[in-house]
Amino acid sequence: MKTNPFATRIETVMVDGKPIDTDQEGYIQDMSQWSEGFAKAQAAKEGLELTQEHWDVIYYIREYYEQHSVQAEVRKMIKYFKEKWGPERGTNHHLHDLFPYGGPQKQGNRVAGIRRTKGEH
Repeated sequence: MKTNPFATRIETVMVDGKPIDTDQEGYIQDMSQWSEGFAKAQAAKEGLELTQEHWDVIYYIREYYEQHSVQAEVRKMIKYFKEKWGPERGTNHHLHDLFPYGGPQKQGNRVAGIRRTKGEH
């Protein structure tokens, strides 16, 4: 399935002059249309300026989804980033500072082009 079953309204994000459909919350409709350009456009729409740490999280989310076909749990993200960034920055608090509008599982997934899941609230 390419479209988001939870969408009630379709919006668009312009990426290189091409409209990419999202749902009303900004989750991409067709995950195969994700690109770094989409991430930048969606982040800008949400008021985020992407840093290398954002990109680290975005690619972690995408790779985890690609390998497991489910969203990464925050506790697994924390464990991974604690090893990568050290104990002061590899924390739930820091991940939520990076993605202040829903944390890595909501805002992070939107920017990374991972659709909202049924269990997400």
